[in-house]
Amino acid sequence: MNPQNAPVHIQTTTAPVVVLFAPSPTGYLHIGGARTALYNYLFAKKHGGKFILRIEDTDLERSTEQSIQAIIDGLNWLGLRWDEGPYFQTKRFDLYKQAIDALVKEKKAYPCFCSQEALESKREQAQTNKIKYRYDRTCLHLDPEAITQRLANKEPHVIRFLSSDEGSIEINDILKGTVTVACKEMDDLIIQRTDGSPTYNFTVVVDDVLMGITHVIRGDDHLNNTPRQIQLYRAMGCDVPLFAHLPMILGDDKKRLSKRHGATSVMAYKEMGYLPDALINYLVRLGWGHGDEEIFCRESMIECFSFESCCSSASVFNMEKLNWLNGHYIRKSSPDTLAPLIKEFLASDGIHNIDDTQLIKAVRLNLEKAKTLKELADYIKIYFTNPPPDPEVIKNNINETTLPVIKRICEELVQMSDTEHDTIHAVFNKVMTEFNLKLGKVAGPVRAAISGQKVSPGAFDLIQVFGKEESLKRIQRHVQAK
Repeated sequence: MNPQNAPVHIQTTTAPVVVLFAPSPTGYLHIGGARTALYNYLFAKKHGGKFILRIEDTDLERSTEQSIQAIIDGLNWLGLRWDEGPYFQTKRFDLYKQAIDALVKEKKAYPCFCSQEALESKREQAQTNKIKYRYDRTCLHLDPEAITQRLANKEPHVIRFLSSDEGSIEINDILKGTVTVACKEMDDLIIQRTDGSPTYNFTVVVDDVLMGITHVIRGDDHLNNTPRQIQLYRAMGCDVPLFAHLPMILGDDKKRLSKRHGATSVMAYKEMGYLPDALINYLVRLGWGHGDEEIFCRESMIECFSFESCCSSASVFNMEKLNWLNGHYIRKSSPDTLAPLIKEFLASDGIHNIDDTQLIKAVRLNLEKAKTLKELADYIKIYFTNPPPDPEVIKNNINETTLPVIKRICEELVQMSDTEHDTIHAVFNKVMTEFNLKLGKVAGPVRAAISGQKVSPGAFDLIQVFGKEESLKRIQRHVQAK
């Protein structure tokens, strides 16, 4: 059944797992949201179920097309493919209207004509009396004929859900256990605003019912909404899904993760040079564990994931751990796979027309030296640029003592038939023996002569990537200057 066009009053039935990720498009896809999407995705795949993407864009003032695209881009980059959607709540207002009208007809909801001024006055009075404010249901007791007339006159009003005063709502949370909330603690929730638009707590319940959601897996900042939503499920005569409220992700100062802790946007991590598999691997371990294992491919995550192995306490985001994982994934990646990604970083620095064979070779030789793709790109950009030599580097490395050594290396390089590692190593060994020097005393000056920079790949790597002719050309510019 297509939930876009489904009737409102339906009874959910026992069915395969159906879960969803339901972001509000008021900003980018942040790290906490990405973990929520990942856990839903893994749970669905583990149980052969369905993973739905629903865009909750009823906040018309703050929702933007840019944010929608940022969320979709982030999920696509992470490889979290949804099975249905994206559904947009702003395109489903007719369904919410039907459900609201049905609740009003069944006396489970009612119009409220109270002005903001009147409500604010009542709130202030409750504060003065030091009691919790609850709407006093003035409009619930209006004469039916008066209500009909006021509606006909199009007086501004909201629709309120008639909350039960008796008993309590029990949430059997998969992670948090049983959470009980007394019904008398809950107000008569507004489910339709004065402009006719539905409110969040109502739309999500209608959508969950129509989409057959079996498990609601979301951040525990939504836990306060859950009792109200359970009342709405029951009022609509529908089964209540199971809930799992994920604990928050904290920064290293144990405060809620925010921009001050570094990038929180998923796509910002892409821009910093993190691989999606590394970020996914890191996120899955923020609250879930499987023995002492740290590295998980996606297939292993799906096979092993369970909420029994999730913790109920907050997790701390650790950049050092993420960097370690990212370095691992870089080292395990094929240079052919990494080269196009590195090329993007080089292009952002204005470096174009790169020889792919040379790039792949540079990547392969320097995988061990970087924790991020950006670091790797910065490290190997010397191969594709010719920056002015650093005078201090040249002064410290090319002098009367080192010139004879450098010249002998040049003589041997001319005779080399190839620039493979073993061939280069043999040349350097020969010169080291002749001058009775250790490798650093030979390779250091040669590296400085080729790169001219304080930081660059080693001499062997430079010669391998540049080739014999370019390496000799770069060395000789300094030898001739002396």
